Amino acid sequence: MLFDTHVHLNADQFEEDVAEVITRAKEAGVEYMVVVGFDEKTINRALELVEMYDFLYAAVGWHPVDAIDLNDDHLVWLEEVSAHPKVVALGEMGLDYHWDKSPKEIQKDVFRKQIRLAKKVKMPIIIHNREADQDIVNILKEEEANEVGGIMHCFGGSVEIAKECLAMNFHISLGGPVTFKNAKRPKQVAKEIPLERLLIETDCPYLAPHPYRGKRNEPAYVKLVAEQIAELKEMGYEEIAKQTTKNAKKLFGLF
Repeated sequence: MLFDTHVHLNADQFEEDVAEVITRAKEAGVEYMVVVGFDEKTINRALELVEMYDFLYAAVGWHPVDAIDLNDDHLVWLEEVSAHPKVVALGEMGLDYHWDKSPKEIQKDVFRKQIRLAKKVKMPIIIHNREADQDIVNILKEEEANEVGGIMHCFGGSVEIAKECLAMNFHISLGGPVTFKNAKRPKQVAKEIPLERLLIETDCPYLAPHPYRGKRNEPAYVKLVAEQIAELKEMGYEEIAKQTTKNAKKLFGLF
């Protein structure tokens, strides 16, 4: 019983074989997935997919790399699509200082607007953070994002940053990097964060876990993430799978 809280089955990489990918996920024990949209094209595809499969849900948001492309009409549209019965979160949203397509100030503005929208529609948020730890934390505090809480997606920060996020009503989600031999931070976070606040994900088709690193990721591989966390926490795999699924269902209101 696994819940992959962050998949991009709406990505072009799955255009040819999405049905087979979903079948393999089910065979690996993945019972639920959230398909995350991050621009107009991927949101529309996410909504198509969740209407085809009863165990798929969607998140809708605007990626920080593309923040410069967002306009007021998009924000109105995001609010409209958030009302879809299978949309369970807003995101992914946040800050990405690795790429320079969108200036930092525009990213921050778009991030704040999406947090405010989430509070308006009362939905948890999914945070994308790349090389922007302190700015992310500051904005979440300033915008009182604890009102809705959510997920620090594919968390790569320190235990200290993770604890600040926990204090603001956020869950920590770990993906493929926790299985990498040289990934000290995710492994330390996995050990120290309470199981009741942990989630698992693939972020497929990106960040495939060991031994598939560098290849196309897919939801079936979330089992490898759960197994690694079980090893790090010195717990049984079944316990990790059961509790992370319970955490996700509660956060997304799927009980």
